[in-house]
Amino acid sequence: MNFKILCSDLDGTLLSTKNNVSDFAVSEISRIKEAIRVILVSARMPKSMIYLQQRLDIQNQPIICYNGALVLHGSNEISSTFIDMEYIEGIYGLAEEYAVKLGLYHKNEWYVEKTSERVQKEIRDTKATPHIRDTRTTLEDWTQRNIGAHKIMTMGTKESTDQLYPLLQKKFGLHLHLYRSNDTLIEVAPKSVSKLSAIKLLLQNQEGLKDIIAFGDNYNDLEMLQYVGFGVAVENAREEVKAVADQITLKNTEDGVAKFIKQHIVI
Repeated sequence: MNFKILCSDLDGTLLSTKNNVSDFAVSEISRIKEAIRVILVSARMPKSMIYLQQRLDIQNQPIICYNGALVLHGSNEISSTFIDMEYIEGIYGLAEEYAVKLGLYHKNEWYVEKTSERVQKEIRDTKATPHIRDTRTTLEDWTQRNIGAHKIMTMGTKESTDQLYPLLQKKFGLHLHLYRSNDTLIEVAPKSVSKLSAIKLLLQNQEGLKDIIAFGDNYNDLEMLQYVGFGVAVENAREEVKAVADQITLKNTEDGVAKFIKQHIVI
């Protein structure tokens, strides 16, 4: 297999634990990185990706954050697209009705109203710490600064999320990407961007989608795996993701990405 770019999702894909890559993955990326551009593509915020980029020693490459809403190359901001305040207000109003809390993200800022088991898990998994403050205060602050959210995460119970998700889809589905990352979480992103759209921004001369191999596991990876040259799903991926992949590798906890690279990418 000959490729010019390798794009990989992080959580549930390249990460063999909740917050890190294995020594084996580091070794395999090191083996190929001079010949193939390795680009990390995630729903994470920048600071939660940069420590992994440093561990893999690929700081010379860009990163795609927030499912494509923010694209960075070192200190250079290549692209930034955020959710407008009118949509944030609408989501906040609906979430309040179902006692669902919001996590609001802009660049390296992360705001929650209070800590919780879910927030503490996010802190452990992403090595980032949120600002604790009332959501209304955050919305007023962002309105004054004329900014919005690169990502919104709703945090509820399975029951409240089951009720909230179809309402959000009905009201905002034409304007926003909404997907359930698990039974209790809904991630919201701008409609105009995706992991695939961000990847297209990073193509250089003589590079096309056919030159890319990509790895993923979740709904936000579907388009990426479907349209690049070769899409690989990990065994623990959603069934819909595995259905569009060209091949399936081992689970993330079994170093599926690194083992696929070792077996199929010869430099």
